[in-house]
Amino acid sequence: MNLQLSNKNALVCGSSAGIGKASAIELASLGANITLIARNEDKLKQVVSELPSNGNQIHDYLIADFSQPTALKLILEEATKNKNYHILVNNTGGPKGGPILNADLSEFESAFKQHLQCNHILVQSLAPGMKTEGYGRVINIISTSVKQPIEGLGVSNTIRGAVANWSKTMAAELGPFGITVNNVLPGATATERLTDILHNVAKKINGSFEEAETMMKNATPARRFAQPEEIAYAVAFLASEAAGYINGINLPVDGGRTKSL
Repeated sequence: MNLQLSNKNALVCGSSAGIGKASAIELASLGANITLIARNEDKLKQVVSELPSNGNQIHDYLIADFSQPTALKLILEEATKNKNYHILVNNTGGPKGGPILNADLSEFESAFKQHLQCNHILVQSLAPGMKTEGYGRVINIISTSVKQPIEGLGVSNTIRGAVANWSKTMAAELGPFGITVNNVLPGATATERLTDILHNVAKKINGSFEEAETMMKNATPARRFAQPEEIAYAVAFLASEAAGYINGINLPVDGGRTKSL
């Protein structure tokens, strides 16, 4: 099974920490040239220094704020002038939690901009190069909420569902060009976002952080949280030649927590 990504260029979003960082490291370990993209330059520089390299790989980074789609488009126009990308990992921190009834309209607008609009700009910017190369992999890190809405994440449930449908539509349009579009749906993963969610759960149940942690782990058949690199393994497989006939799917990586098929 060919999992090697030598001579492939990958753009990994939200790659200064968490699942994005783990995905960048795993793709680099398989031979890809990595371009990180996030807001914090200091963190990006640190991650670049940690990326595996066989001596021939070139790793770099772009600084972008996904709350500003127009600026992102200009950055990508410059980045793609002399470089084609084969792999795109769309990954953005999720909207804040809370009941959907309490959500302000601005929360939906902000989340739609950061997730769907920026994903769309990224694919529009990179797809021409993927078509030229005859190889493309778009992997969207979304959430198991596209299969089963998660209580207390009203805005996120809504926007993630929109991204999943956008992705399925894009998969059909890009498939004839050797480009696949798939979604990875992480379950509870040991990242900063999970820590925030656990604090909110603790408040809701009027209990301790440890009680919230135990409750959430017990809701997963695996009885533990995922590590970011476990999500990255799925991303790396979907980015490889071996996954060339997998297109338009939602792949839960959640330890069995999602109850729907």
